[in-house]
Amino acid sequence: MKLHELTPAADSNRPVKRIGRGHGSGNGKTAGKGHKGQNARSGGGVRIGFEGGQMPLARRIPKRGFNNIFAKTYATVNVSDLNKFTEGTVVDTELLVASGLVKKVCDGIKILGDGELNVKLTVKAAKFTKSASEKIEKAGGKAEVI
Repeated sequence: MKLHELTPAADSNRPVKRIGRGHGSGNGKTAGKGHKGQNARSGGGVRIGFEGGQMPLARRIPKRGFNNIFAKTYATVNVSDLNKFTEGTVVDTELLVASGLVKKVCDGIKILGDGELNVKLTVKAAKFTKSASEKIEKAGGKAEVI
């Protein structure tokens, strides 16, 4: 294939609709805007969410609680997931991301105590649950808070 042989996909390159160019074009006179009214005017139209003066949906539905913008979110990993690593490995953020156990780090990684750990590891994370750190130390490893 050469550069001059390239063509756009079928029906992807339509000609521009030329509005307001006489009644013979099929889109003359009012140019598809109808007769008068707010949308026929230049600069006319309503803002997003406007419902003609009716109370908008976003204001009609009940609101509860609040969203704490200062809250920290942690990516979580269970203790049982750490069994895939070999004995004596230092498990840190980079290794967890590389192994695919964590996709997005957020504000850090929290190790949860679900399951059992059979391998001696040094685990470095932002947070540990009490049961997780107990299980890591019971297996002969170390739980280090970064």
